[in-house]
This record gives sequence, C-alpha cells and structure tokens, in this order.
Amino acid sequence: MTTKTKTARKLIEGRPALIVIDIQKSTFIDDSDVRSIDNMPGYKDRMIAARDLVDAAHEHDVPVIFIQEIHRSDLIDFGRELDGDEDVHCLEGDPRTEVAKEEMGFKKGDYIIPKRRYSAFFGTDLEILLRGLKVDTLLLCGGLTDVCVHYTFVDGHQSDYFCRVVEDCVGGSSVEAHEAALKAMEYLQTGAVQERATVIDAISEHRQTK
Repeated sequence: MTTKTKTARKLIEGRPALIVIDIQKSTFIDDSDVRSIDNMPGYKDRMIAARDLVDAAHEHDVPVIFIQEIHRSDLIDFGRELDGDEDVHCLEGDPRTEVAKEEMGFKKGDYIIPKRRYSAFFGTDLEILLRGLKVDTLLLCGGLTDVCVHYTFVDGHQSDYFCRVVEDCVGGSSVEAHEAALKAMEYLQTGAVQERATVIDAISEHRQTK
C-alpha cells in the first residue's frame, strides 16, 4: 500500500449546497413492475429519506439545488443514452418527469437545473450557479447512485469541489451497482460517503459556527 500524507477534511468545507439529483414524480406515481430504468429494492424509501436533508438545509440556510433529467419528446437529445439498459424516460410534458416538489418540500428560493445527460455539470449552468453561491462542498442525494450521482460526483471532484454522498439517501440500479459506486466515490475523496444523520448534524453545526 502506498503511504500518503493527507490533509484531514471536515465533512463540510467552506460553504455547502445540497444537490438533489433526479428525485422526480415518477418515483412516487409509477409503480409499474417493469420500469424504463431499473431501481434497487427500497429505492423509493431512500428518496423519501432525502426529504430530511432538504428540511435541514432549509432550516440552516443551505442552498438547495434540484437536478431534473428531462429530454425532448422527439428523443433528439438522448444521444447514446439508450444504447445500454435504459429505455426512453424523463420526457418533457410527461407528469412523471416533473420534480417531486411536494414530496421533497421544495420552497421558493430553491433552484432547479435541467439536464440532458447523466452529470448535472454536463451542458448545464450548474457551475455558474455554484460559483455565484460561492459553494465549496456538494452534498449529494438522489439517484441513480451508479449513474447520475456518480457522474455528478466525478465532475464535481474534477472541478475541485469537496463532494459528499449521503449513502442512505441515494439508490442505484441494483444493490451491487449502488455499493460499487459508493466505493468508487470514496476512492476519489476519503470521507465522501456519509450517513444522513451525520450530514444533518454537520449542516446544523456548520450553521452554528459560521
């Protein structure tokens, strides 16, 4: 094993933002046995649990940014996204594509960033928003752990943000894929994978010490 000198990092470094990735109405209104995208067992409960993070962020003045995957109805912007296991999903005009505002406690002053690809950074104005908010730490929840959460984490990491993923508030396409993605993110930033209760405590403590 390589010996490394590491700087100990706080869970929240500088100013945080909560990034709620692709928690959309489909999770709550589509109970089909066969879905356009596979979800691990307990996926819906994990999305519901993310509401606790949103409430904590609101209480302690942490910006909340909702990411919404959305595609044009003529499918022109899917690119290679349908070449794998996923079927057509998140079409504009479909009620299932809407952000789950009621379920997640969306409030005036929260932000919505639409995206056409997996990463919330790719082809969006997320980074412009984060710079305007002077954000240093990204707190990630939502789905899928192994796809949109993972790729957003990677792009955030490569843009020099401190990235934390809330393991009990994300869900993958399978348990195996979920666990592998968490391991991959922890590899990039030691301490990246955190539990909901610990993150909520950190949000509260950060507010008290600002």
